[in-house]
Amino acid sequence: MDTIDTLVRDNMALVGHMVREMLFKVPPHVHRDDLASAGYTALVTAARAYDPTRGIPFGRFAALRVRGALLDELRGMDWASRSVRARARRAEQARQELTTRLGRTPTDTELASLLGVAVSELAHTHDDVQRAAVLSLQGFTAGAEDMVAETALNPEEMLLHRERIGYLTDAVAVLPEKLRHVVEASYLRERPLAEVAAELGVTESRVSQLRTEALALLRDGLNTHMEQQTTTGAKDGCVARKRALYAAKIAARTTMASRLAATDVQGLPKAA
Repeated sequence: MDTIDTLVRDNMALVGHMVREMLFKVPPHVHRDDLASAGYTALVTAARAYDPTRGIPFGRFAALRVRGALLDELRGMDWASRSVRARARRAEQARQELTTRLGRTPTDTELASLLGVAVSELAHTHDDVQRAAVLSLQGFTAGAEDMVAETALNPEEMLLHRERIGYLTDAVAVLPEKLRHVVEASYLRERPLAEVAAELGVTESRVSQLRTEALALLRDGLNTHMEQQTTTGAKDGCVARKRALYAAKIAARTTMASRLAATDVQGLPKAA
């Protein structure tokens, strides 16, 4: 029993770290306490089942168990519910309809009016959908299984994993100042849109638009560098030039050294 207690006590920080990493990647309604409870339960179970004669370090053995428990907890929460997805589809259909009708991109007020909802409700839908979107850049996540850092990657896979994170880090760093501020504030520091809007002296709707613009640039920039794809869909010459300039800024900044410097040898983000 003393050995089990020692293993649990010495590795509680592992659970805390994995929970913190996951909280950056899920919608706000996912509670830390729920994830932590599942993680600590898995840690105790791992300590009881651990066999040191197999030659596997307990930290690695426990991380796999904790990862599985957190994923099970996420699945049970249904964080990407069908209702959220349905609202997002309706909003996108309405946006396309208004764009065709007006000959321009509709404002959030116009879009909310057509949908018969409040602008704030529309913004909440954007929050859930865009949080998933920023993580799905270049396949960063295809579902709940990718929400916790993979602990069993081989050296080549780990190198690619670290490069992806490094590219994203460099791409965020060279966003236009206002777009970068919005991305860092809303995603990395999880600040409310109202707070970011007040700081910038604009409306919440405008912050949402800026965030959408930033995500589009990030996708195009990462497509260009990670997949060597030419950006598509930019019919307007000014937009095409803007995207090309952004891709050039990423190229000027990013190097193998800078990309790998964003994470440690286990692929975990380094503290700022």
